[in-house]
Amino acid sequence: MAAAPSTYRVSAASTSGGSAVATAASTTIPFDASWGRDEPSGLPGPAELLASAFTACMLKNLERAGALLGFTYESAEVDVVARRQDAPPMFVELRYELRVTTSETQHRVDLVHQNLRKFGTVYNTLAAVCDVDGMVVAVAPSGG
Repeated sequence: MAAAPSTYRVSAASTSGGSAVATAASTTIPFDASWGRDEPSGLPGPAELLASAFTACMLKNLERAGALLGFTYESAEVDVVARRQDAPPMFVELRYELRVTTSETQHRVDLVHQNLRKFGTVYNTLAAVCDVDGMVVAVAPSGG
């Protein structure tokens, strides 16, 4: 029997002019909900928040792979470039590079990458509606 789906709750509020905050878990995240602003506010907008959710998914699932596969790493960084089109408004592409500082073999790094693509909830949701592609790059530890 399949487990019941997980439920996540996030709330958000804004004031006229586009100042907004979302509350997820016990954290408040300010974001830019303005429209047609000439100068950037310095806050992420919805597109950056979605790309951030993708990076969080990648890093969380790297940790999961470490626990399940015994994959060891010192640190990880991920960069994402998301492209959207205006008509109809939607994301058309996400490209990523995940850099993992590890002594693991390339075969093990490839296995982890396969797991990230297979078991990432945000990854799979976005991959169902746009082109998602990237690479995992192993970086040798400094050894110092």
